[in-house]
Amino acid sequence: MKAKWLILSCVFLFSNFFSAQTPNTLSLDDKIYGLSKFWSEANYNFVYMYKIDQEKWNAAYKEAISNVQKTKNDYEYFRELQKLCSILKDGHTKVYFPDEIQSKIMTTNFGDYRVFLTNLQGRIFVFDVNKSKEKEIPVGSEILKVNGFSAQEYQTKYVNPYISTSTENDLNNTAGYNLLAGLSGEQYDIELKTPKGELKKIHLVHSKTEEKELSSIPLPKRGNFEFKWLKGDVAYVAVRSFDDASVIKDFESKLPELKKAKKIIVDIRNNGGGSGKNALNLAKYFSRNDTIYGARNYSREIIPTERAIGSFLTAQDTISGKSQWGITKEEAVNLFKAYSGSKFYTFDYKPNIIHSDFKFLVPTVILTNNNTASAAEDFLIYLYSEKNITRIGDYTNGSTGQPLQIELPGQTTAWICTKKVTLPSGEEFVGIGIKPDILIKWNLNDILYPTKYDSQLSEAIAYLNKLK
Repeated sequence: MKAKWLILSCVFLFSNFFSAQTPNTLSLDDKIYGLSKFWSEANYNFVYMYKIDQEKWNAAYKEAISNVQKTKNDYEYFRELQKLCSILKDGHTKVYFPDEIQSKIMTTNFGDYRVFLTNLQGRIFVFDVNKSKEKEIPVGSEILKVNGFSAQEYQTKYVNPYISTSTENDLNNTAGYNLLAGLSGEQYDIELKTPKGELKKIHLVHSKTEEKELSSIPLPKRGNFEFKWLKGDVAYVAVRSFDDASVIKDFESKLPELKKAKKIIVDIRNNGGGSGKNALNLAKYFSRNDTIYGARNYSREIIPTERAIGSFLTAQDTISGKSQWGITKEEAVNLFKAYSGSKFYTFDYKPNIIHSDFKFLVPTVILTNNNTASAAEDFLIYLYSEKNITRIGDYTNGSTGQPLQIELPGQTTAWICTKKVTLPSGEEFVGIGIKPDILIKWNLNDILYPTKYDSQLSEAIAYLNKLK
């Protein structure tokens, strides 16, 4: 009896501690207003709303109205908004935590333990730990269970529903790393299997980890631009961000050397984007012509009167028209699209005329992965039809567009994607990713020992070596 009372007391203390440290500043009116504002703005502006099951979306909104009224603090409230947002499945549509809450969320800190996780092809692995725990939890250990659920079940039930992302790859990558994310005091009972097959159970509680040293060999500090020579006069160029025009200046400073290259590898893996202009200013050196075509862009065309008429039409009217109203089939299609949110304004599609003094027409490989996103995907699109360029690696992030930023109660914001982007052919890649010509997925060695292994780069080198 005493043991049971002790356990209940500990649970009570953790619960009180958890509640005490979490801000609780929003009134009930604020919570309902913030929820309704996001739902309304998404209904009106989200460019892919026509792809969303409206019954599911509206039912989720009704459920969220009930749920937000039961939330005990701001953290729980914004989690409910994120849960609603995730239904839209878009990486440029997000609800952000206020800074005060975001700064309290722990992902890898568990007091005496520091544990880093990754999802590799549907399985969760430990890819780093603090130095003192490397024997207890060896890197490469697989997480089998979390709080009684299989790792996959736990991710599906407790993590995925709160992540806004466009592709399955990005969802798994994000969920894997954040599988045990939470606030100080939250507890996890995990079961893992070491690389040697030993089964272990470990109890983790979120709290600050003082130990700084990790098991892994630290990666060398890398800037946004890197240039080096590989064997066979192959030039390796890494561009890790298009945020700052300095990467273009860095690239141009190496032009005298780069002109000597017989083959080139351009590495834009983990390039999350930035300025499309910077992407274009790099692409001009690899484009055969000064005329460069980019993506096609669309946004919803919303004319309330057209939506009003469309609301009286049915899907059948788009087949035969509505003769009693004098509405032709073509008019009915247009009006029904307006009502359903699938009528688009097409932005002028004009090429970019941009000159460069030198063109790299040698065999070139561009390396991509799931973290190649936004403006980095624009870079790929600018060069999509170049015959001397081969894309190697994994599918890109599959998320780009123009987010509308809206303010929410609690001094935070949300994004809603307002622009649909396609390849020049009109083929969609958002929600899929740009497909590499040669698909090479990371393996476990790539993740655990990045200073020794890089299967995607190795494939790029092997591919170029085969070319005359």
